[in-house]
Amino acid sequence: MFDFLKKKISGFVDKISGKKESTFPSSIKEERVKLTISTHVKSLFSNEIELGENDIRSALNDFELELLEGNVALAVAEQIKEELRRELIGKKVKKNELQQQITSMFFNSIKSIMLENTGIPIIEQLDEIKTRPIKIMFTGPNGSGKTTTIAKIANLLKKNNYSVVIAAADTFRAAAIEQMEFHGHALGIKVIKGKYGADPTSVAFDAVNHAKAHNIDIVLIDTAGRQETNLNLLNELKKMARVINPELKIYVGESIAGNSVIEQVGMFDKELKLDGLILTKLDCDTKGGTVISISKVTHVPVLYITIGQGYEDIEKFDGDKIARNIGI
Repeated sequence: MFDFLKKKISGFVDKISGKKESTFPSSIKEERVKLTISTHVKSLFSNEIELGENDIRSALNDFELELLEGNVALAVAEQIKEELRRELIGKKVKKNELQQQITSMFFNSIKSIMLENTGIPIIEQLDEIKTRPIKIMFTGPNGSGKTTTIAKIANLLKKNNYSVVIAAADTFRAAAIEQMEFHGHALGIKVIKGKYGADPTSVAFDAVNHAKAHNIDIVLIDTAGRQETNLNLLNELKKMARVINPELKIYVGESIAGNSVIEQVGMFDKELKLDGLILTKLDCDTKGGTVISISKVTHVPVLYITIGQGYEDIEKFDGDKIARNIGI
């Protein structure tokens, strides 16, 4: 999943250590960092190298560029670069441990970024919410996997002995209603729907009333996919949030969407005050940069990731685990 960044770490280490082989693209492979004369002379009389600014500047700049090409947001790439710079300058490293030292520094930098914004999974939040039914509203753009993600959450809740009803409140697409009905039938969960073009808030309201009448624990509310630039549709979501007053508002976004997902989450959070984020299609994110960026920049806690199409293909976001996957 993170082969791209693994190669970048190896390339960065190769450039500092002066190895002949490098995993960097051929366009910059020859720009290998060489120790300054002063550093080189000092190292002749010791088995340690004390790295200076001039020893690492070129490698850090190239590494930042590679992170940007790997879909890491500019601000995050700059932070990684600066943290590594502070760690490396003046660092005394044994010649034969340079690879291990650099890898450890990179791992800790990535790990700290992702752990800053790891959220509490929905399942673990439910006991703290005394309201019944608990209303969870899902938002996000078209094609993000929102409907399938709702089905995965419904399956997760059901397996944890919560009763669930789904509101098919994406009334702008008849196919969305049909898709949600399909998932509901497969999971044995009732789906409350309206006609194509019906008021989405009314559908959500009917689902909440159904849950109250039948002592159902949780209402999962699907909504129409919206781009962050469509203010009219965002206002429709704000209306639903005012009327329904959901306990949780969750954004579902693609991990492969690159930096655009950061802008989307930012706008949705501004308008709706999001409570959490679910990243989909992480199994398709070969570069891994988006998951690093979004956990740092948006300040919306990441709750879950999805890694396939099956109902079981969802797991709580584990920044430590993902950081270990990136390591060599």
